[in-house]
Amino acid sequence: MKFDEWEPVYEAILRDFGYDRAGDEQVRDRLASLLEDSFDPAELGIGPETTVAVAGAGPSLETDRDLERAREADVVVAASTAVDTLASHGIDADCMVTDLDKNPETVIRLTDRGVPVAVHAHGDNREAIRDVVPDCDHGYVLPTTQAAPRGPVRNAGGFTDGDRAAFLADHLGAARLTFVGWDFEDPAVDPPKARKLEWAERLLYWLESRRDERFDVLDGRRDSIETSAIPLESR
Repeated sequence: MKFDEWEPVYEAILRDFGYDRAGDEQVRDRLASLLEDSFDPAELGIGPETTVAVAGAGPSLETDRDLERAREADVVVAASTAVDTLASHGIDADCMVTDLDKNPETVIRLTDRGVPVAVHAHGDNREAIRDVVPDCDHGYVLPTTQAAPRGPVRNAGGFTDGDRAAFLADHLGAARLTFVGWDFEDPAVDPPKARKLEWAERLLYWLESRRDERFDVLDGRRDSIETSAIPLESR
C-alpha cells in the first residue's frame, strides 16, 4: 500500500470520525523522536509462500477452530489483547499490532523478548506513546501511522489494530491471510468501537479486492458493506 492510494480513504475516516489530521502527524513525529532504533518488518519472514493468521481480539479467538487455525499458520500477527489470549493457549504471536490502549505491559514484555510490536501513533494516544515507548526495546518497535509516513514511521494501510495487521501482512507479500478472533457483531463493544469495526470490515473488503481474494471472515456480509469511501478494484 502506497500512501497516495491510502490517503483518500484516510481522509474519509477523518471526516467520518471528526479526527484532526494535524494531531495524527504530531503524535507520529513524537513517536519517531522517541526511538533510537526501530524494527525492519522484512525480518518478520512474511513472503510469497507464507500463510499469516491475522488475530483479532474477539471472543471467537478462544474457539477450537480459531485456535487451531492460528497454530497452523506460518506467522501470527495479532491485534492488541489477542496476543495475551493466544499466549494463554500456548500460541506465541510473531508480531503484535497496537495503539497502546489496553495492555502496555505486554508491549514492553514482548519487545524485551525480541518479539516485534507495531506501535501505532494517532492523535488520541500521545500520552500512551510517551509513557510506554521509552520502556520498550526500540530494536523491536515497528512505528506506524495512519498519516503520511515519515522517517522510521511507516504506513502500510489500515485503521483499527486488526485491519492494520492484515494490511501489514499484505504489504509484506503474504501468500494467504486467514482470520481468527474476528467478531463484527460482538455485543460487548460500545457504539464507538462498533463504528470502528464497520470501517475494519470495509477495509478488509477493499483489501480482498486488491488481492483478488475472498476472506472467509466476510462471507455472508459483503452485500451489506458500505463501499462508497473505498476504491474497489474490478473483480
